[in-house]
Amino acid sequence: MAGNRLVNVGEQRFDRLREENRLYIDKTDFIRDWWENSSTVMLITRPRRFGKTLNMSMLECFFSCRHAGRGDLFEGLSIWNEEEYRQLQGTYPVIFLSFANIKEICCSDMKYKITEIIASLYAQNDYLLDGNLLNENEKEYYKNIKAGMEDKVTTGAVHFMADFMRRYYGKDVIIILDEYDTPMQEAWLSGYWDEAVSFFRGFFNSTFKTNPSLKRGLITGITRISKESIFSDLNNLKVITTTSEQYATAFGFTEEEVFQALDDTGLGEEKQGVKEWYDGFTFGTHSDIYNPWSIASFIDNGGEYDTYWADTSGNGLANSLIRQGNNAIKRAMEDLLAGKTLTTELNEQIVFNQLDGSTGAVWSLLLATGYLKVVKLERVGEWKKKVYTLALTNMEVASMFGGMVKGWFGGNTESAYNNFIKALLTNDVDAMNEFMNKIALLSFSSFDIAKGVADDDAPERFYHGFVLGLMVELRERFEITSNRESGFGRYDVMLVPKDKEKDCAYIIEFKVHKPLKEKDLTETVSNALNQIEEKQYAAKLIADGFAQENIRMYGFAFQGKNCMIGC
Repeated sequence: MAGNRLVNVGEQRFDRLREENRLYIDKTDFIRDWWENSSTVMLITRPRRFGKTLNMSMLECFFSCRHAGRGDLFEGLSIWNEEEYRQLQGTYPVIFLSFANIKEICCSDMKYKITEIIASLYAQNDYLLDGNLLNENEKEYYKNIKAGMEDKVTTGAVHFMADFMRRYYGKDVIIILDEYDTPMQEAWLSGYWDEAVSFFRGFFNSTFKTNPSLKRGLITGITRISKESIFSDLNNLKVITTTSEQYATAFGFTEEEVFQALDDTGLGEEKQGVKEWYDGFTFGTHSDIYNPWSIASFIDNGGEYDTYWADTSGNGLANSLIRQGNNAIKRAMEDLLAGKTLTTELNEQIVFNQLDGSTGAVWSLLLATGYLKVVKLERVGEWKKKVYTLALTNMEVASMFGGMVKGWFGGNTESAYNNFIKALLTNDVDAMNEFMNKIALLSFSSFDIAKGVADDDAPERFYHGFVLGLMVELRERFEITSNRESGFGRYDVMLVPKDKEKDCAYIIEFKVHKPLKEKDLTETVSNALNQIEEKQYAAKLIADGFAQENIRMYGFAFQGKNCMIGC
């Protein structure tokens, strides 16, 4: 607790935090900064659990007529020091919607959830039906707003509600939409992206573009989905991303705020440990930004270190992108998990239907979602292109990715996984075959084939996931690389021991069984081992001083869920 104030982890209603005297780090300067900005509609992107919803609730409590006379919520906070803003509190009609919980696997269910949210909005404001504010046709329209309504009604419903509220209150309306992209991410993962885009393009156009009752609009989300997808008609949209200077400290905690909270809660001695675990987020040029969820959870749990944010931030999209990624992505992830950096150009507009084939799009998304941070930004070449140096954000994120890789091998395969590592290091080929086939049987079906990727590529992608799994377990003992040049070709996997006296080196080659050319998996294994020899993949190891007898070579042959390993 902080003084007499307790931490309320996950509370997203500003009024409840203030009424219950919970620990709250003052972010009310954001109210002033946003209100004085000239943009009619603004999109702000931040990773999950970074206080977006709480800040939106704060804005609603400050501006909404429903909270008129609630200055007590802001007493003692920065915004309340200015008379101009004290007079502004509670004076505007506000529509506040959140799509945070819309995570449906089919488009019809997604649309139904949105109709439920809009129907609830209408029910909350049914006072508008009283008197003669609405004519009979409008009242009939109002009463027909319900869950399951047609798309053409849904896309225009917020537009009409804004009109009704403007007429009632005599002021244009503030519209806040929180976590706009959650259903869009689920649409991409579940395969109904195009249909979702068509629906949301109409919704955003009606709500934020062709809406004469709109005073100001604020949209939050994790990603900046390209204008061509759903914002094509919003010429009045200003976008603030994690690389923007504006509002850099309005979301998340600064180091000063974190250290003060630790002092207030009797955990001041943990500052260095907290910095090592949770520091690392960078917004604009502001470094040393911390995730609020992790800090609040750390305090609430009495100073226990854990992957609080990573465990609750919804990693399905990142999981899918890396698991199904191409070889360049796999190699870069190996470097990142080893504490290295990558250098790349970025386009912060996420084009979801390019994620399967664009390495840059993947890094852009991982930056937006908080898994990567900008270490350095340079302008290079004649056209002064932006080139970013990126790294994993912090120890918590690295730990999360390590756990994610192991999770790819099934929910209850920890023992088999560890046994496989032991079998590999002891050259127990029979045990390796037993355990690898068990892992493949339990897990292979979860490795969905990426859109547009041939079926033959799916097994190879599974085994590249296995490479990352190896790295989690063995990276302290081995330098692990894949698809690098050696001899006359590129090997699939190489493990180079850090202690040559203790461990052997390993070369692994994967082969998909070709039934028209190979009679069985035994022949496929033989072809894999022959390739290692013919292409002289051991050349690099021999040049580095490894004796031939200390280099172990394995061929992995696979056909569907069946695997055979030989040496």
